[in-house]
Amino acid sequence: MPDKILVTSALPYANGPIHIGHLVEYIQTDIYVRFHRMAGRRCLYFCADDTHGTAVMLSAKAAGISPEEWIAQVHKEHVEDFSRFLISFDNYYSTHSPENRYFSELIFQRLKAAGSIIKRPVEQAYCEHCRMSLPDRYIRGTCPRCKAPDQYGDCCEVCGATYRPTDLLDPYCATCKTKPTTRTSEHYFFRLADYQDQLRALICSGYTPKTVANKLEEWFAAGLRDWDISRDGPYFGFLIPGEKDKYFYVWLDAPIGYMASAKNYFDRMGEDFSEVWPGPSSASPTTDWQIHHFIGKDIMYFHALFWPAMLIGAGFKAPDRLFVHGFLTVNGEKMSKSRGTFIKAQTFAKHLNPEFLRYYYASKLSDNLDDIDLSTEDLVSKINADLVGKFANLASRSIQLLHAGLRGRLGQLDPTGSNLFGTLVQAREEIASDYEGLRFSSVVRRVLDLADQADRFLEARKPWDLVKTAPEQARDVLTAGINAVKCLATYLKPVIPTFAAKIEQMLCVGPLDLSNIDQPLQGTVIGPFQRLFERVDPKEVQRMIEETKSSGDQQPPSPTADHAPAMFKPECTIEDFDKLDIRVARVISAERVQGADKLLRLLIDVGGTQKTVFAGIAKAYQPEQLTGRLVVYLANLRPRKMRFGLSEGMILAAGPGDGQVYLLAPDPGAQPGQKVT
Repeated sequence: MPDKILVTSALPYANGPIHIGHLVEYIQTDIYVRFHRMAGRRCLYFCADDTHGTAVMLSAKAAGISPEEWIAQVHKEHVEDFSRFLISFDNYYSTHSPENRYFSELIFQRLKAAGSIIKRPVEQAYCEHCRMSLPDRYIRGTCPRCKAPDQYGDCCEVCGATYRPTDLLDPYCATCKTKPTTRTSEHYFFRLADYQDQLRALICSGYTPKTVANKLEEWFAAGLRDWDISRDGPYFGFLIPGEKDKYFYVWLDAPIGYMASAKNYFDRMGEDFSEVWPGPSSASPTTDWQIHHFIGKDIMYFHALFWPAMLIGAGFKAPDRLFVHGFLTVNGEKMSKSRGTFIKAQTFAKHLNPEFLRYYYASKLSDNLDDIDLSTEDLVSKINADLVGKFANLASRSIQLLHAGLRGRLGQLDPTGSNLFGTLVQAREEIASDYEGLRFSSVVRRVLDLADQADRFLEARKPWDLVKTAPEQARDVLTAGINAVKCLATYLKPVIPTFAAKIEQMLCVGPLDLSNIDQPLQGTVIGPFQRLFERVDPKEVQRMIEETKSSGDQQPPSPTADHAPAMFKPECTIEDFDKLDIRVARVISAERVQGADKLLRLLIDVGGTQKTVFAGIAKAYQPEQLTGRLVVYLANLRPRKMRFGLSEGMILAAGPGDGQVYLLAPDPGAQPGQKVT
């Protein structure tokens, strides 16, 4: 691992509040950054508000203020939200900045000089009433394939079809309901395919996780398309050099915000940005810094292909690592205002300690792209059992007893105490490896196991009894317990930094880090105990949910996750079973679902009738393995409207999940449509 790392999170859009779905990424990144700092590396964390685009312009207009006033107001709110959750940015900036304009124009001009920017005419929807070109999401109408009404201009949420806005039936402007006209305009395009070989080399170097690399291979196979990087005015953004009413598309200047935020920081610190992020005018093309990006899987295409291609074409250093995470569901479903689970960061912090969310997410996060689920019941249980029942209780018992009967002075580690301490210290390398590999859930499991060992040590030695009969023995036992607290706080410091800071204060020590974890505290006087955590009252969680339900916030767009079934279900009668219409079906075709790693879209034949089914079997089966295969199909399951389309039934399978899934299949000779009895 390098000693110098520049880390970024995806830029939140300046068009609404930070919510707990956003915080998955910022907490994950912050834990990673805090770990590297604690390990003695120079690790700088940069981010910014993504401020440009039609949506920001229209929101500002609706609020009766300028776009600049709007983004300043949102920036203040975002900074406050991130501060509540202890996100430790070194610089939180804005894409509407002179640095971002400079780099956007520079990169555009260099790509143009390289022949990678071309112009060609495009047809686009235009609203005569609003007097503006309409982005895809600002046009609605009837799906041209399934005829579902009120669909977006780029895809249908009912059948999953993708299309151009001009293909919509009965289109209308989402803002004013006026029917749009069609206009032709010259747009700038970036020739992504010019950099196919360099992108393949970057990906082979380990830029992305293997699962992401596999997805990218599908896009390479389909052919890399030119990317429209301009938008016609009115538009809030940077004017393209040489143009009067044409602007950089927000997705061009948004990732450049990483560079702009870093440049702003290094200029203020009096350091040379080009030594960190070398470009064509740098004195040296090499650097001992690495650049690591954290993003959600919904923006993989931009960060894995367009962004590094732009940098390569303009002569700048490409990033070294791209870490990708899944989405958040709450209580097994996508976030929803009506269910009270679209919870703003501000609302969570009002009702619960923000470190509770940091710890809970850490206990769920790993190095894969799987979605994570926040169960409110599990949240209460985990916080009360782990943070209060284990870590806080271990510190409370040890420190309070040392102060109550032994004047707060530590003794020495006896042989059994030294063995416990040695076990705790030996975990350092494995825990460090898990942090570096983003296996935070493994970190939490390891630390919980160590806490259990420390607790068993105290239970076996019973210092609360020894303090009455053998006080010096009790002092030595408590010394081992308190050193265990020190080790555990060190390991958890990236996850719950306020907890670690309180332990540092109580133990009268400097900052805890991995370099001094093997140095036991002995013979010193420690401070009195401070209360660390309060138990979570389930009623407070319910109050948070009710407040969210009654707020005026809109729920965020997010993919529908597919969920593993419960291990056991309540008993049913034969009459209940008779309600199920289970039939043989043959798979006509199968394809992957973009944006859903676990799903395959199956077109099946059920005795002359064709149905579309989404099945969570993508980790177990390749699409080409399924064509022509007989499967068992639950035909009378109520159709489920998903983000990717309508699922008309269920394919039956068995297995523990997580890639270990086995399709049920009839014996040879069965025919599609036959009822399974």
